[in-house]
Amino acid sequence: MSVLVQQSVKRTLFTMAFPMLAGTFAMNAYNLTDTYFVARLGTLPLAAMGFTFPVVMLLTFVAGGIGTGITTFVAHAIGRHDHADAARLVTHGFAFTMTTSAIISIAGYFTITPVFVRLGADEATLPLIRAFMHTWYVGSITMALPMIGNGILISMGDSRGASRFMIFGTVLNAILNPLLINGWLGLPMLGIRGSALATVIAQTASTLWLFRLLYRKHRLLHFAGWKLARYLETIRRILRFALPSVLSMMLMPISATVITRLLSGFGIEAVAACGAAGRIEMFAFVIPMALGMSLMPFVSQNFGAGRLDRIRESKTLAIRFALSYGSIVTVVFFLGARFLAGCFTNDARVAAILVLYIRTISFGYGMMEVHRYCGFILTGLHQPVSSTILNIIRVLVLLIPLSYLGAHFFGIHGIFLGRLATDFTVGTIGIVWITRQLKAAPALNPSNNPAPP
Repeated sequence: MSVLVQQSVKRTLFTMAFPMLAGTFAMNAYNLTDTYFVARLGTLPLAAMGFTFPVVMLLTFVAGGIGTGITTFVAHAIGRHDHADAARLVTHGFAFTMTTSAIISIAGYFTITPVFVRLGADEATLPLIRAFMHTWYVGSITMALPMIGNGILISMGDSRGASRFMIFGTVLNAILNPLLINGWLGLPMLGIRGSALATVIAQTASTLWLFRLLYRKHRLLHFAGWKLARYLETIRRILRFALPSVLSMMLMPISATVITRLLSGFGIEAVAACGAAGRIEMFAFVIPMALGMSLMPFVSQNFGAGRLDRIRESKTLAIRFALSYGSIVTVVFFLGARFLAGCFTNDARVAAILVLYIRTISFGYGMMEVHRYCGFILTGLHQPVSSTILNIIRVLVLLIPLSYLGAHFFGIHGIFLGRLATDFTVGTIGIVWITRQLKAAPALNPSNNPAPP
């Protein structure tokens, strides 16, 4: 059952990652598809999408942080050959994730206007933002589950199953977006609200497929015989990892919120351009993301099995891959920036800002991915607090201050230069940190002290 501790490290990681390309493509295609079709409606709807991005990220990453705790412990349980514990973690963890998502969504639904006004939205964009977010919040209870399910299926060695249910949702979203936005085939023309509805329907359908895989194929969902004390103990275990992971992940939408507010001072064109560029950037990294999503369960399961030699080898392999891939993407993006801008806007100012963003920030892509990989490894080593501290350094110590300084001295280009300096600095810190942590790891290996059932 511990399929991640047997084959060579290189073969295992890439065997896991290759089928996950479809899954990571699917996850990022949601955002890119929504942005592409909304961009057809004009600059104002595209700017509205830019404002929604940090808020959507917030809920996604809160649930994703809980998912990190679930995935890490499930992988560790599999490494110990404890299927019963893995099933408890999945069942209880999903129930907790859905409850948490529902609470956050209800709070968000009734605070849309004040939240987005503080983000810098004006009277022109607020109606479009409300149309999108009202629908998105109603269906967000299932938004995070496909992402969490991906990690669980990878831990089980079922990368193909993870990819297939994610691809299904992506294709459905791509089909429904133009139908609901434009009112084709006799459907009502919903505009930007149609994009949100398409995503909700697609994510819900993906979640149903995921439940089928976990229940029938892997026997990881048990709905009978629940005891409150055992449920609370499971949640306590998950939260020990989830809380620092949630804090770490929340730093991303927090920084996106601050920078969106900063960009709004340069006009809605700046918000529209950077919102679209951010989605292009995420989509460009589906390949290293596939490796990254495989890295954490690989490290956790090998940690549970006491194979620290394999973890050290995976660290070296991952860093080399991140730097190589980042260099390739930098060249492609720098040369193709104008073409990419033309795919999303006809507005000359929006296109100019989008090109400036891509041609500046792309030089730090390799080190940005190194930083992410270091966080995955730290979490897999059962050191989520260290991963969180690394992200705090990135966002609070470097990114936000440097963005403000850059904006003050160099305008909008300075914001992009601040991000570039951040990626280089935190990537370097991450390499040093993870090397030291791996040297200390033998004293911390929990393989002989499995978690209680």
